[in-house]
Amino acid sequence: MSHTFPPELLAEASWRLGWLGLLYAGSGIVGTFGRRALLALTGSIDLGLRTQEIFTLAAIAMGIAVYIVSSRGLLSPKRMLDLGLAFQVAGAFGIAAGEFWEGVPPVLGGSLSLVPAECVWIVVFPLVVPNTPGRVLISSLVAATMGPVALAMSSAVTGTPIDRPFAVAAYFLTSNYLCAVVTYPMARIVYRFGARLRRAREIGSYELTERIGEGGMGEVWRAKHRLLARPAAIKLIRTDVLGSSQRSRDALIKRFEREAQDTAALGSTHTIDVYDFGVTEEGDFYYVMELLNGLSLERAVQEFGPMEPARVVYLLRQVCHSLGEAHARGLVHRDIKPANIFMCRLGPDDDFIKVLDFGLVKHFEAPQDGTMITMEGLTAGTPGYMAPEVALGQPGVDGRADIYSLGCVAYYLLTGQPVFTGETPVATVLAHVKDEPVPPSVRSELPIPPALDAIILECLAKDPTARPASAVLLGQRLAATVPADAWTTEAARAWWELHRVSLTGAGTGTPSAADDTSERATRAGTPAPRPRCWPQLDRTPRT
Repeated sequence: MSHTFPPELLAEASWRLGWLGLLYAGSGIVGTFGRRALLALTGSIDLGLRTQEIFTLAAIAMGIAVYIVSSRGLLSPKRMLDLGLAFQVAGAFGIAAGEFWEGVPPVLGGSLSLVPAECVWIVVFPLVVPNTPGRVLISSLVAATMGPVALAMSSAVTGTPIDRPFAVAAYFLTSNYLCAVVTYPMARIVYRFGARLRRAREIGSYELTERIGEGGMGEVWRAKHRLLARPAAIKLIRTDVLGSSQRSRDALIKRFEREAQDTAALGSTHTIDVYDFGVTEEGDFYYVMELLNGLSLERAVQEFGPMEPARVVYLLRQVCHSLGEAHARGLVHRDIKPANIFMCRLGPDDDFIKVLDFGLVKHFEAPQDGTMITMEGLTAGTPGYMAPEVALGQPGVDGRADIYSLGCVAYYLLTGQPVFTGETPVATVLAHVKDEPVPPSVRSELPIPPALDAIILECLAKDPTARPASAVLLGQRLAATVPADAWTTEAARAWWELHRVSLTGAGTGTPSAADDTSERATRAGTPAPRPRCWPQLDRTPRT
């Protein structure tokens, strides 16, 4: 069928077709055989199988088959709708055989008075299971013909001539065929709706194919380029989030565009690639990001527990590579946390890190159900990973705030626990401001090298000047805490292969959260055997 219908409309129609098949089968069993069984109990009829009921049984079997095929996903949605056309015809014949096998309906007042039952089926079917107008018209006309076909077959088998053939022809023309013709304009309405929906989901050169995240800021969609094979993730920022006045919206969009341009200019292989950005006709801002295979560090710890120190160092050095370039360009991430760092399988590389949401969320955060805190003048950030100077709203925040957050990430990877946990987001932020952290080696079940323990505590210093001076320097110092061959590409590949089955589940399902963009796009729609991940919506608390 035409590709005008969006994928989710096709999937929904395929699902409805399956349930319609089950409903048809149930109705046929109860209406035909259930009624006969009750009448047989009274002695009115016998339970012998009549000829017309053989056709009804065949149609019931097809209805059950359609349900099985739909529920088990044995055919694509497009093929399911093709099957639906055949089921519409078969279902109409099953109804008509039971209705006309023993002759035409009663004649009252010199005219045929009953409306064939298959008329309801003919009209309702394309509303429940849409298709292109031309196909709907053809299948409906064929389904309308099933009444005359059943009557003709009955006449041929039983040898009973059709009484008043012209009246019967007029009867079917003004019932079955009239209903079939009526389905055409109805199908055009549904078809145009699908076309408008599809056009609404075309952004630039990209076509939105599946919504994979939703939050306070907007939505994240899986997308594909209409000319290239490259998949992507698109984040839409809703117009109402940008402000109430046109002036404020325009100002925020310009600032967002500037940050998107800065991020797109970053060349580190460990920074998420931003392909494109712009404003839709409806005024929604969007940006297009690369599609990744992997899972967030947050998800990795949740699924598989704390990581060994050598692997933590291996991963954090890649994050330092991304942050080092950004800081050199005057960009501060502002929201480094496990949900915004993705561990990927990228080409031949395993344990390949990608840092997400680089400076794209600062101006557009909205509180959600008390899980996020917002204070006037503060930079967006997640309470559990927020540097003290950010929490206090101090001026001149620089890359050392990201180093503090990275220390929190390292702490979480090694221990499986955040540095501080308060009863409320504000309490957590205050703990970062005034409380001294417990060394990770005290809270970890794994032995942590003293040098690594000391560096993490140094990153968590309240005073920014007491932390490592740069991400580049931090990466160099981390490398010296473990032997060079403590974690290798071979070890990384062995881990991914070992957990391939588990990762298929870990990379899917409901994402955790970032600014609304980080992780939802990353874990939805995972095809086996490897997890599918997108930069995606994140629900972790933030200010």
